[in-house]
Amino acid sequence: MNYWLEVLRQFVENLRWQDLLDILLVSFILYRLFLLIKGTRAVQLLRGMLMLLVAYLVSRALGLNTITWLVQSAATMILVAIPVVFQPELRRALSLLGQGELFRGELFNGKAHDPAKVIDEIILAARQLSSRKIGALIILERQTGLQEFIETGTPLMALVSSDLLTSIFNTQSPLHDGAIIIRGDRIAAAGALLPLSESFRRTQKRPIGTRHRAALGLTETTDAIAVVVSEETGIISVAHMGQLQRHLTEDDLRVVLSGMVQAPKSGTMNLNLNNLFMFRKS
Repeated sequence: MNYWLEVLRQFVENLRWQDLLDILLVSFILYRLFLLIKGTRAVQLLRGMLMLLVAYLVSRALGLNTITWLVQSAATMILVAIPVVFQPELRRALSLLGQGELFRGELFNGKAHDPAKVIDEIILAARQLSSRKIGALIILERQTGLQEFIETGTPLMALVSSDLLTSIFNTQSPLHDGAIIIRGDRIAAAGALLPLSESFRRTQKRPIGTRHRAALGLTETTDAIAVVVSEETGIISVAHMGQLQRHLTEDDLRVVLSGMVQAPKSGTMNLNLNNLFMFRKS
């Protein structure tokens, strides 16, 4: 105990004001960088890197030479891949830095919301769009951030309402071709561009539309939920984890959305959602 007190005393005595300023600046920069990647897929990648670091420290402490070597090799490959993996975040950081906005204000707003209200509005909009055979693609963000896709659309940050959803997907609207991305109780963006799935199309006898491919493409790489209304048939579908469930009734849609949106941190879906997401062959 006395040893550590002595170390602390020497540290305080040798501490300069420049050192304090250096620590504060580095802490502030790291804080802003963490805010920058908040709401993007980079958060999960960063967690994986931290787990890899912990594995390296534990294996080295226990003298597990083979595991240590494997982790070191993986770390080397990750360092090479970082510029590629974090390309959207790096591009966005440089853009914000050039605009002078990287160190100003909050980058995101994480207010609490009522999931049941959002679900009700989505179901009402889906019913109206389905009856009129108007195509729609509604994305609900969960744990994996979708900021990079939000930035491809037109920012709205408007409260979710069935009237607004149906208006956006009206064929006369300039934003009806893209996807709506919902973050919390807000429509973060409309007209967003999503990646298209290739694997699903090759395994089906009948091809699916672009909206369904986009829904699958996004859910194959994120934990988002995609609600799709077919423009040709008015059929309501939901995509999640790369699986597509079609021919949903309003009750089915409520069960699926309630089981996922209201329990976003659950690793496994209750209410027999695994059975619901077995694609029906028609």
